[in-house]
Amino acid sequence: MRIAIPTQGNGGLDDQVEEHFGRANFYTLVDIEGGEIRDVQVLETPYTEHGPGDLPNWLHTLGVDVVLANGIGQRAIAFFEQLGIEVVTGVSGQVRDVIARYIDSG
Repeated sequence: MRIAIPTQGNGGLDDQVEEHFGRANFYTLVDIEGGEIRDVQVLETPYTEHGPGDLPNWLHTLGVDVVLANGIGQRAIAFFEQLGIEVVTGVSGQVRDVIARYIDSG
């Protein structure tokens, strides 16, 4: 499973979740296997400006299965749903803690 989290910087698991999905300059991708973190990548968004669906489509091409975000618009959620990507909202804090809570909940 590949999880994407919008982050404030490029600090990986030690970074903080960005308050709003669409305003993030960085996205931390975390691969989970057997309930454990297997790989972590931090990618800078390829867009200086983005239109509706750009970020969901980009993350879809990267093989993302789940997006964990604090705030995200309904339109973006609808794009993710069309692409078969689960969206969990209202998450905040350090990426490693957010991932641990998600793994524990599932």
